[in-house]
Amino acid sequence: MAATIIDGKAIAAALRQQIAAGVDALKRERGVTPGLAVVLVGDDPASQVYVRTKAKATREAGMLSIEHRLPADTAEAALLALIAKLNGQSDVHGILVQLPLPAHIDSAKVIEAIDPGKDVDGFHPVNVGRLASGARAIAPCTPTGCVLLAKSVRPDLTGLEAVIVGRSNIVGKPMAQLLLAENCTVTIAHSRTRELAAVVRRGDLVVAAAGRAELVRGSWIKPGAIVIDVGIQRVARPDGSPHLVGDVAFSEAAQVAGAITPVPGGVGPMTVACLLRNTLQAAGTPR
Repeated sequence: MAATIIDGKAIAAALRQQIAAGVDALKRERGVTPGLAVVLVGDDPASQVYVRTKAKATREAGMLSIEHRLPADTAEAALLALIAKLNGQSDVHGILVQLPLPAHIDSAKVIEAIDPGKDVDGFHPVNVGRLASGARAIAPCTPTGCVLLAKSVRPDLTGLEAVIVGRSNIVGKPMAQLLLAENCTVTIAHSRTRELAAVVRRGDLVVAAAGRAELVRGSWIKPGAIVIDVGIQRVARPDGSPHLVGDVAFSEAAQVAGAITPVPGGVGPMTVACLLRNTLQAAGTPR
């Protein structure tokens, strides 16, 4: 039987409505309007699209959207000075520096310069450490969205064997921490994992985040598993026309899985919604 398709667009829309209600309440009760500052360095086309999408969603949620667009040759010192300024602005509750940055700028130094309380990407070492230790933290947006998508199918993930394919700091590692907090038994697999197919096949929940088009085949999926596909790549069809695929061979996996996210329309919309969620959390946290 074909898998249930997890509609990330619909789930994200419902979450954004909840966030907008939370923003309204914060305005009424405390006179605070959550503000999100997004910094874009350079003119990478994909980054420009992401920034526009985030700004539109921020405004629609009733938040203050602040954009800083800097030329590609901006000095690292100038970027750090801007972040220091944003750290001190009372109307800015969240700061997001769009990655990747130009090669001459040290991304780690930039991330560490952001006030951890305003780090709505959840990348600052303080938030990373707090998440790992089980303390209250701002968690990265994409893994948070993945958990919410999985829980839309199975509200209690306790006891599930979860397999994450990918070990990045942005998705794989924080994904493991979040699923441990949900009482899953977690395995992180990656490109050098021996017998990768057999490892994935153990998963009641599979999160594919390796960045390799259609790496995870249908034969790798345990019947009835929940499959969350984080990947998105543009590939050519046999006729040469482009289309988007994920890290999972969707048509194959959908015949085996119990539930699966599509690409596009799965994880992507949740990432933006969880960014707004983090911004609201940051605005509502006493400082």
